[in-house]
Amino acid sequence: MSNLIYLDNSATTFPKPDVVYDFMCNFYRKHGVNPGRSGFDAAIETEEVVYNTRKMLAELVGGKDPNRLTFSYNASDSLNMILQGIAEKGDHVVTTMLEHNSVLRPLHHLQLNGLIETEHVSFDNKGYLHPDDVKKALKKNTKMVVVNHSSNVIGTVQPIAEIGKICKEAGVLFIVDASQSIGAIPIDMVAMGIDVVVFTGHKCLMGPTGIGGSYVMEGVPVKYTRYGGTGVRSAQQTHLEEFPYRLECGTLNLVGVAGLNAGVKWVLEQGIESLHHKEIMLWDKLRLGLQEIPNVITYCADDIYNQNPVLSFNIKGFESGDVGTMLDVDYNIACRTGLQCAPKVHEVLGTDKIHGTVRMSIGPFTTVEHIDAAIEAVGDIASIRR
Repeated sequence: MSNLIYLDNSATTFPKPDVVYDFMCNFYRKHGVNPGRSGFDAAIETEEVVYNTRKMLAELVGGKDPNRLTFSYNASDSLNMILQGIAEKGDHVVTTMLEHNSVLRPLHHLQLNGLIETEHVSFDNKGYLHPDDVKKALKKNTKMVVVNHSSNVIGTVQPIAEIGKICKEAGVLFIVDASQSIGAIPIDMVAMGIDVVVFTGHKCLMGPTGIGGSYVMEGVPVKYTRYGGTGVRSAQQTHLEEFPYRLECGTLNLVGVAGLNAGVKWVLEQGIESLHHKEIMLWDKLRLGLQEIPNVITYCADDIYNQNPVLSFNIKGFESGDVGTMLDVDYNIACRTGLQCAPKVHEVLGTDKIHGTVRMSIGPFTTVEHIDAAIEAVGDIASIRR
């Protein structure tokens, strides 16, 4: 493991900064009690960490009220609550071909159940949505537009502010899946016209798995779809209407919140722009290196702008899974192969017919030496006659 070249950061950033591991361990040893349920010191101190984490994340996306930042297991969990909590019978929903299954599947099930109609806007040959295409897809009964801020397959960062403006002018709710972008690309919900932003903690925020959430702007009509304990007004039989309880029930993943707290602080200390600049320079080196290798096909934009450090490719004559296995077994390089939980991206690329792509994704601890080794390894594999 010590020699592992880890290029699967779009799935989960690894390793985490030492401060994340240390804070999680120390926090849980000292504060592994329920927040908001009791008045003893440890419970109060635990609630302070939870609230401070809400506050940091709310500020990170331009939100004004920390209580409207709610925690969940991950982005998929929050998207299920948000999409099911907003959709009503007869609604039309516009989404895109760039989406992860965390959006595609909840919307598909809502459509299967006869509640909504869904329309998927495609992207251009560089991997970008055109805001006018979103505008053309709107109907009189369109309730919401759901867009992936940054693709987990090709890394393109979408024109969220332009789409948000269109949604505001049309009176349509705008939901953004920021799983791949929060902590890497600045987000300002007010300036970008976003009504709900959904995130996970285990990617660019450098937190652990099992923690994520959403920020819901005031006035957005999200019904609660879960019911349970909140530690507040226990005699009331109906679930609480106010945030954060509206979208939270039961005991929070406290050690996850603690890890997220430490991860966000680390990202802010390093500087979001500084981290992204370093990673995108390595991405460009990888892109240019792979594009020089005969029989390697890359699926990405051709410059570093509006781009996250995610690169998909294939080698002619090879299954992506076989390439991934060789990279792992022969070169100790970890990456992701297949459809990456985003099948419609591959439909547009045409890679669905060849079982997807090999995806390499760069993180804060990726080095120049790692990229050089990856380029050399792909070159070696591509040189094998098939």
